Amino acid sequence: MASKDELGRAGEERAAQHLTGNGYTVLARNWRCAQGEIDIVAARGDHLAVVEVKTRRTAAFGHPFEAIDHRKRRRLWRLAQAWVAQNPETARGRILRLDAIGIIGDDPFRGSLEHLVDIA
Repeated sequence: MASKDELGRAGEERAAQHLTGNGYTVLARNWRCAQGEIDIVAARGDHLAVVEVKTRRTAAFGHPFEAIDHRKRRRLWRLAQAWVAQNPETARGRILRLDAIGIIGDDPFRGSLEHLVDIA
């Protein structure tokens, strides 16, 4: 069985594949600054999505999206603004939003995947 970190990395890889398969361009993965980390930054058309990825083996302790509460969303907005400040040319003219991808399954590449657009 994969460790929690390995499960998370595999979930992020699956999420990136899902996004690119749906017409997004992944601009950054595991982007870090003093305030924290963004799992994925992706663009499609005039939208710039900051994507939080949550991977769980089972839903026994709740759905992955339950971990993205109001406090987490506020933090993600601060991180999104920091990313935009460091990447103004890429962000210019795009609508910024927060997305979430939840994956449930022992194997993230075969588990169920849900993509919520604009969670804020």
